[in-house]
Amino acid sequence: MRIIAGRLKGRRLTGPGGTGLRPTSDALRETLFNVLGDLSGARVVDGFAGTGAVGLEALSRGAAHVTFIERDPGARRVLDANIARCDVGNACAIIRGDFSRAASLAGGAFDLVFLDPPYERRDLEADVLLAAPLVAPGGRLVVEHSRRRATPERAGALARTRRLVAGDSAVSFYE
Repeated sequence: MRIIAGRLKGRRLTGPGGTGLRPTSDALRETLFNVLGDLSGARVVDGFAGTGAVGLEALSRGAAHVTFIERDPGARRVLDANIARCDVGNACAIIRGDFSRAASLAGGAFDLVFLDPPYERRDLEADVLLAAPLVAPGGRLVVEHSRRRATPERAGALARTRRLVAGDSAVSFYE
């Protein structure tokens, strides 16, 4: 795993090891960020952060700040190591807890909210609905999920505008 583009391009990230994480692949991250475009100055939430690869990629591509939300202690150790490896701790906050409880602690409105819950998680629709209020006007919500799972057409005031499929993964975009 590595940072694909931006000021941190080429930095190797610590992988999930035995944590049971399923990080977003380099190829899917590249596609995701090509669709997202310019992130200069953006405030980002990386929910279900795992290794932090998506949030760190956002920082590399110009985001001003990333709030990571992760409940698993093993994943948080990997996340901490990756933040240190990229030397971006001053642009990060980590909320330690389950997304359904921690989302309210994120505070403020964000330009990009990215969720990558475990594919087998039963509360996918609830997670999407919880994330919607975190999105600033004009911001986006992006959800990575199994291509076999549907996401809601709407999430609060946001409408699903696009769905990309790559292998077993799908990414749904809300604006």
